[in-house]
Amino acid sequence: MPDKNKIYNLDLIYDDTPMPFVIKTMEEIDKQLGGIADNPHRHNYYTVIWSLKATGKHIIDFREYPILPNHVFFVSPGQVHQIITDVNPTGYVILFTSEFLERNSIRKDFISNLKLFKSSDETPPLPLTDKMADTLKPFTDKMLTAFHSKTDMFFDIIGAYLKLFLIECNGQCSLFRDSNTQTIEVGKTLVNNFKTLVEKNYSRWHQVKYYADTLNVTPNYLNEVIRSTIKISAKDYIQNRLILEAKRMVIFTERSGKEIGFELGFEDPSHFSKFFKTNTGQPLQNFKDTIAQ
Repeated sequence: MPDKNKIYNLDLIYDDTPMPFVIKTMEEIDKQLGGIADNPHRHNYYTVIWSLKATGKHIIDFREYPILPNHVFFVSPGQVHQIITDVNPTGYVILFTSEFLERNSIRKDFISNLKLFKSSDETPPLPLTDKMADTLKPFTDKMLTAFHSKTDMFFDIIGAYLKLFLIECNGQCSLFRDSNTQTIEVGKTLVNNFKTLVEKNYSRWHQVKYYADTLNVTPNYLNEVIRSTIKISAKDYIQNRLILEAKRMVIFTERSGKEIGFELGFEDPSHFSKFFKTNTGQPLQNFKDTIAQ
């Protein structure tokens, strides 16, 4: 099982120096790791991984995705992830903090308005066309050059290209396919507001009704919109978030199953145990033993 004291990096470090932004090549990281896969870990900063010519697998919040050439992953703060690549991967890894965005006059809601970074386990990679890759490549090259040059205002240069990079990637997402623009915007707003509410209240509100009441819609309508956009019901989304947090706590804390259940809003330990087994197919202790191997 990973060392809990080392797994959660509170600071973004490069050459033993705290930095608000770091960009590395996948070749550089592979060399540092000596070709050995990293352990499951999480950060309190954003991570963007663009595999140029790399294959393998990327496990994000216990869900496995294939690493393929010209795919971009977006990992949010707090998400558990592990990268396992085949030999000689090439690409870029971009890391930045919320403070970096603020320092470069990028509004706090810029990231939240993007379709790229997710707070739960729905984090598939973004596939790029050759044309899109050609558009993004100069941005990453400029960021890499500026980062190593350390010239005056180099963070300002990086901030400008980072914003362009994310905007171009965001333009490739098409989560809402609908010919009615008004319907698209209404659905998008409701889904985003629902996800924000779940992130803040999943340990207190386990029922769809609480979220629907707060959003001033009926539970049935909320379910309909959520299911039509993210392909699962609102109830399943809430339960998935609870299970995800339970799994994270198993890895990154020493709490017992009873303590985890209580922190997630289950007053009856047996109810939480049954909930976990029903939704994962295995008892909590079995999951813990599997992770420890």
